[in-house]
Amino acid sequence: MDNNQLLQLVTNKAESWLNGNYDEASKAEVKRMLNLEDKTELIEAFYKDLEFGTGGLRGIMGVGSNRMNIYTVGAATQGLSNYLKREFCNQQISVVVGHDCRNNSRLFAETAANIFSANGIKVYLFESLRPTPEISFAIRHLNCQSGVIVTASHNPKEYNGYKAYWSDGAQIIAPHDMIIISEVEKIKSPDDIKFVGNKDLIEIIGENVDKDYLEKVKTIFLSPDSIKRHKNLKIVYTPIHGTGIKLIPRCLREIGFENVSLVEEQTVISGDFPTVISPNPEEPAALDLAIKKAKEIDADIVMASDPDADRMGIAVKNNEGEWILINGNQTCIMFTYYILRRRSELGLLKGKEFMVKTIVTSELIKDICNKYNTQLIDCYTGFKWIASEVRNLEGKKQYIGGGEESYGYMPADFIRDKDAVCSCALMAEIAAWALDNGMSIYQLLQNIYLEFGFSKEKGVSIVKKGKSGADEIQAMMKNFRSNPPIEIAGSKVCKIKDYDLLIERNIQTGDLFKLDEFSTTSNVLQYFTEDGTKVSVRPSGTEPKIKFYIEVREQMHSINDYDDCDRKAMEKISKVKESLSI
Repeated sequence: MDNNQLLQLVTNKAESWLNGNYDEASKAEVKRMLNLEDKTELIEAFYKDLEFGTGGLRGIMGVGSNRMNIYTVGAATQGLSNYLKREFCNQQISVVVGHDCRNNSRLFAETAANIFSANGIKVYLFESLRPTPEISFAIRHLNCQSGVIVTASHNPKEYNGYKAYWSDGAQIIAPHDMIIISEVEKIKSPDDIKFVGNKDLIEIIGENVDKDYLEKVKTIFLSPDSIKRHKNLKIVYTPIHGTGIKLIPRCLREIGFENVSLVEEQTVISGDFPTVISPNPEEPAALDLAIKKAKEIDADIVMASDPDADRMGIAVKNNEGEWILINGNQTCIMFTYYILRRRSELGLLKGKEFMVKTIVTSELIKDICNKYNTQLIDCYTGFKWIASEVRNLEGKKQYIGGGEESYGYMPADFIRDKDAVCSCALMAEIAAWALDNGMSIYQLLQNIYLEFGFSKEKGVSIVKKGKSGADEIQAMMKNFRSNPPIEIAGSKVCKIKDYDLLIERNIQTGDLFKLDEFSTTSNVLQYFTEDGTKVSVRPSGTEPKIKFYIEVREQMHSINDYDDCDRKAMEKISKVKESLSI
């Protein structure tokens, strides 16, 4: 399609908004864009329809078919309603609706609630913003068939999103996902959407669910005496302007921690995120104010949650008293170690427990699980896949924890998504337990590395925008698949896993093995080398990126080797990047 054809397409779509049953404010904005000499804004708003994908909706807020607004939210909700009425016919359907702190989140949540109710569906609408994991909990707690939360997670402030859940409290997967997508695609205009709600079918919820959720959180702890002994642990917490402020400080205090300090500037609920460039605890700058406060009061640990409180980031002091960030892999490693060690000490490992990690998360976790004879299941990236494994084994085995490298962890099965509320509480408990054992959090991590070997992980994302970028990403994946590296950073590749073909290949013997544990395919490649290096390659499902996940291993003979191992690992990562030309 040439530029003239594209301009004609977007102009026609924009004019259909002027002639359709859209509100006057939206029509005025469309007219403004049509009258601009520079048509870039118009093109971006209308060149495609915002897609309802397997993760729901996510996009920039504004007027247009490619924007988050009441009409794109309306189409998603109407399509989901149509499917729910077909799937659960002859019964009263109910859903939970929640939202985060973002601009328009309340509007979109109320819009969704009205549409569900207009379709005869009972709605439990949270009175105000709530963490994503609480919506997951509430779906099962209230025996609902589905639920949605309006959130764009840790994306920039211009974005908002819409995540849909099934009756088990997990994000929707096959076979429901593709059928719901097809139902959403059938909605062609506002006339297909029932916007006028039925107030009799909308019930406002809040404190009662909060209490029940927090009571369940209190069941995950393994060292209550440590909490009692270290109730004065100095914790600094920041919600980064998001939903975490509703429950995380309260949770920490209710479980026994009496010295919780907040970053006051960031307790202000705001979709503009005025104190940060990015409200993402994975970004070091997002924790700057929290670390500043920690230095002022000589805190023991810093915790942060993202806008919808499903991701957690932490910072701790190293042995020299300097504040350092702990990454998602390291947090996952510590959670795994602590849960398994304490369960072993308490006689709670009966042989039927299992844990879950994503395939791109550190392989060190597998070594820890092996020591404690606990099954570890690998799954694809995204918590919907972790939740799927929990659902598949429900009633057969006991789930005791799982997570991924992108700062998400799910310590228990009463929620079916990553949970910063539980994670903050559990990390505080681990800090107290570590002190009981003469260690800081940093020293605990060092000791884990001493026992199981040092690992370091690094993510590399290459952005390729537009159609040409998408084609380039496809070509890169094709090349990696047909011309795999023979060696990486000087170490021979000994094993390749191709999740698109569901085949593992032993390079030395040529033997092929089916990856039978995976029920569906994914466009991911993994290379394993003789020295323990692992490289995972996959296109992003939500952004115009190709992602590389690098993990390298080093031998660590004493605590004093830590810094040297870290230096060597960074050098090896640089060599890996050079080997792969990334």
